[in-house]
Amino acid sequence: MSHRPSSGLAAVSTALLAMSRHLEVRDVLKTIVASARELLDAEYAALGVPDDHGGFAQFVVDGVTDAQWKAIGPLPRQHGILAAMLRDAKTERLADVRTDPRFEGWPAAHPDMSDFLGLPVKDGEETIGALFLANKRCPKPQGSCGFTEEDEELLSILAQHAAIALTNARLYERSRELTITEERSRLAHELHDAVSQKLFSLRLTAQAAASLVDRDPARAKGELQQVAVLAAEAADELRAAVVELRPAALDEDGLVNTLRTHIQVLDRAHSARVTFDSRGIRALPAAQEEALLRVAQEALHNALRHSGAGEVDVALVRRGQGTVLSVTDNGRGFEPMAVRRAGRHLGLVSMRDRASGVGGVLTVQSAPGKGTTIEMEVPGG
Repeated sequence: MSHRPSSGLAAVSTALLAMSRHLEVRDVLKTIVASARELLDAEYAALGVPDDHGGFAQFVVDGVTDAQWKAIGPLPRQHGILAAMLRDAKTERLADVRTDPRFEGWPAAHPDMSDFLGLPVKDGEETIGALFLANKRCPKPQGSCGFTEEDEELLSILAQHAAIALTNARLYERSRELTITEERSRLAHELHDAVSQKLFSLRLTAQAAASLVDRDPARAKGELQQVAVLAAEAADELRAAVVELRPAALDEDGLVNTLRTHIQVLDRAHSARVTFDSRGIRALPAAQEEALLRVAQEALHNALRHSGAGEVDVALVRRGQGTVLSVTDNGRGFEPMAVRRAGRHLGLVSMRDRASGVGGVLTVQSAPGKGTTIEMEVPGG
């Protein structure tokens, strides 16, 4: 038995473990491509996810610099060999892609490629991508392909697991979108309540002014001035609803800005004062930022809905080699042991699960009449 298959399977195992560490679709695609190129010792690797219009919704490459990729130009279309792979769901192993009758050329800045190995990535009967490699790093006798049958088998194993990883990542992102939609709906209700209260006060004040116009013009003038103030506040609330109930922008805005916007909404929507402080925080892995945001939202919901607090303070700071989120309220507090025995009260179990799922720790400090502090610490940041 040769040494090569054993080392190949070990490399496949390493590649599969790398893929399992990521939840974001883009991260999974990058890991698949990098793992395939390393596994088969190729100069170039790419993975394309087709759209419904003859192009690619996503196209990830490895072995090409950013400058080269920019010079190449727009994403490729589904034509030539790529189209055949997607249409026929068939593996293509070629000694020289340039001599294949289906080859239709490439842009001037495109690197030169010869030997080629490509295969579809399938989820059941559906082809969800095309994975291919070019220019295996090894001596190539004239007319022979650098990629072997063994390479094809290894890449096939990788592609099968890549399909699972990519499908799981898509499910995760859809789940996250649903969670974001639910959160936006909850915020919409809170802002609706705040605006409704303003409009109710405005109506009562306007009615009072109308009843005072004849018998006490001076007081009526004062009431009308108050109407103007309340109308301006209601307009501000409505603008906030339009601007800040946009889709969550964690990927674009980062954790600090997303948290700040969220807390500004809650501060306006509730009678309690809600503040936010952040110091020395750098970008964290996407999964950690997602978990920190969800724990903050859950803790804020508990504090504002159940604690009777007049003040809630949120902080996101560095501590040693880690990042710490804390949500502190001056509400009625509770006995943590009693809550723990009660099961999932206040969502503490789900918050602990979120923290542990990203290598973090959740702690709860509370006592009856003493308020509550919930802390989540994760490494890095």
